[in-house]
Amino acid sequence: MRRGCGRGGTGRHNERIEVRRIQVYVVLPPRVLLLDVAGPVEVLRCANQVQSAVQFDVHYVAATGTVQSSIGLPIAAAEPLPSRLPETAWVVVAGDVDDVMLPDGRDRARLPVDADSADECAIVAWLRDVVQPDTMLICICTGALLAARAGLLDGRACTTHHASCAELAQIAPSARVLENRLYVSEGLCHTSAGITTGIDLMLHIVGELTAPSCCAAIARYLVMYLRRSGADPQLSPWLEGRNHVHPAIHRVQDAVAADLTRAWSLSALARIACVSDRHLSRLFNEHVGMSIVQYVNRLRVARAQDLLSKTQLAMEHVAEQTGFGSVRQFRRAWHRVHAMAPRKMRGDADAVSH
Repeated sequence: MRRGCGRGGTGRHNERIEVRRIQVYVVLPPRVLLLDVAGPVEVLRCANQVQSAVQFDVHYVAATGTVQSSIGLPIAAAEPLPSRLPETAWVVVAGDVDDVMLPDGRDRARLPVDADSADECAIVAWLRDVVQPDTMLICICTGALLAARAGLLDGRACTTHHASCAELAQIAPSARVLENRLYVSEGLCHTSAGITTGIDLMLHIVGELTAPSCCAAIARYLVMYLRRSGADPQLSPWLEGRNHVHPAIHRVQDAVAADLTRAWSLSALARIACVSDRHLSRLFNEHVGMSIVQYVNRLRVARAQDLLSKTQLAMEHVAEQTGFGSVRQFRRAWHRVHAMAPRKMRGDADAVSH
């Protein structure tokens, strides 16, 4: 059976639809981290299938025709770096690794750096020359370091893999490097943190261009149980307790995350899981590592933190919109997670944004 992003329910009909085509140039640096390419481009492939208003034409470009990947699989027939880009083109700069895993059971090898250094310099010079104000720049993981070397992140808010944030700040001292973020978007400049967050970033960008139903269909195909936002930290409470494969518990977690304002009872959640109340409590503790009440409150506090950083809502409204019965209940749950007071968290967010 052929499987892929389905076309059902996407609103495709026989009428003529004006299609917007976007040219996407994926830059492959030496020792490219393969998942930095496969993850975001898979989002684009699925987007082409589940909707027709926006279509993505992907080009793989590099300083050399063949690029060694992080897992030892060479990527052949890459196109040369073009001398100019079409208007409104996208440039996706993938990250790289220091050590490549070679095939045939051989140990990891640190490859010669001379040729790689020359190719990186060629990419940096190309980025500096061809990226224009109307070019969408998308940096996945350590791809931000190449963009920074080209001066493209100067004065911008950005992020990268948590292990490379200090290096990014050193390369681009005028940039505002935000640590512990999944991705940062500022105008047409987008940067993501480590590896899989490239999928989250591309889902976010595609969602801005298409519709929530498109992103939902892609996320289902990619088995992403929860879309994360750029405001979520790299070590996100939304992902805590998700590293299991029990489908019933994931259904419960999905239901809670989708409606944090609901007064969830154990019986209601047990019906979603199709188990008894007592069995759900045992399964939840076993697979998630915390009680249901603890899990619900952690998500509510995470949502409250997002509201505090992005809005000027009064504490009463923050508590109400995150499912707490009162400000007192909200503060009690908050202090189980954070040392500083909620208002102090809002002050810090305001300071960062200015």
